[in-house]
Amino acid sequence: MAATGRLTTHVLDAALGRPAEGLAIDLFRLDGDSREHLLSVATNADGRIDGPILSGATMAAGSYELVFHAGDYLRGSGAMLTEPPFLDLIPLRFNIADAAAHYHVPLLLSPYSYSTYRGS
Repeated sequence: MAATGRLTTHVLDAALGRPAEGLAIDLFRLDGDSREHLLSVATNADGRIDGPILSGATMAAGSYELVFHAGDYLRGSGAMLTEPPFLDLIPLRFNIADAAAHYHVPLLLSPYSYSTYRGS
C-alpha cells in the first residue's frame, strides 16, 4: 500500500504579527551520521510552502531535519539584529513514525526566539 501521509510546514513572524514570506527552508533525511539533502523551498505570502514538502512515494518513515534560514529572512524583514544575528540557521530534527500520517512542523519566529510543535 502506498503512503498517503504528508509533511508540511509554515512560518509565522511573531515580531511583525504576520506570515514569514520568502523564508528559505532545506529538508534533509538523516541516517546515523549521514545527512542527505532532499530539497530546498521558500515560504509563500501566507508563510507556507506551495504543497506538501513530502507526500506519496517521497513520504517515508525515518529521521529528518528542516533547516530554516531565519537570519536571512530577519535581515530582509528590517528587524533590528546584532551582527552576527542571535538566530541564523534553525535546524529542527524530528522523526516520522507513520508514513500514512500528516506531520505538520510549524515555526513561530522572532529575532531572539522561536518555537515549534507537531501541528495538524
